[in-house]
Amino acid sequence: MIRLYVTTELSPGTAVAPTLDQSRYLTQVMRLKLGDELMVFNGRDGEWRCSIAEVLKKGVLLRAEEQVRPQSTVPDVHLLIAVVKKSALEFAVEKATELGAARIGLVQTDRTQVQHVRMDRLDAIAIESAEQTGRMDVPVVDAPRRLAEVLDGWDGSRRLMFCDETGGEPAIAALQAAGDGSWAILIGPEGGFSPDERDRLRALPFTTAVSLGPRVLRADTAATTALTLWQAAVGDWAR
Repeated sequence: MIRLYVTTELSPGTAVAPTLDQSRYLTQVMRLKLGDELMVFNGRDGEWRCSIAEVLKKGVLLRAEEQVRPQSTVPDVHLLIAVVKKSALEFAVEKATELGAARIGLVQTDRTQVQHVRMDRLDAIAIESAEQTGRMDVPVVDAPRRLAEVLDGWDGSRRLMFCDETGGEPAIAALQAAGDGSWAILIGPEGGFSPDERDRLRALPFTTAVSLGPRVLRADTAATTALTLWQAAVGDWAR
């Protein structure tokens, strides 16, 4: 059944007004008609079965019928990824959403090649991925910040999985030894981290430096791999 992310509060009988683009998708692409049903979620109130109550000239109006799943949460893991080429960054956001990242942050490192990032496009990718994969929420995608600034304001209770292309402990063993709880995963740019960045990251008390294997991975591949390993070691896959 079709799933749709909305921002409206959901409760029995609530009127839900999708955006114009969502309305066009429902009526023109999926060919839904008056009375047809779909699933709706907002990241707070669980998943609801809704029906099309009205078909208007400029959109449709839904009615919330019943909650079919209570709200659930993903593990407390953030993905921090250096700004890379558009296609790789979009792929990383899509897969991070599928794999259960609670938040996605973009960082600028010493070797980041500055380029324009369409945050609205990344938000739309995260929403679509959540709709298609059964997630009950959509991760926030944060605009680019300097890595040094991010580290300066770091909450020391959140561990950092530093994916170091120059080497580290095997990821699964290192993560299991460090334990579960709040985590972030840091993926670098093309060309890797600078020596100064690597030295600072390895010196931080909350950092766990890991290796993602013997081959150098592209940033989008590394993000997907790291999240997969984290989920298998200490995330909800392990449970």
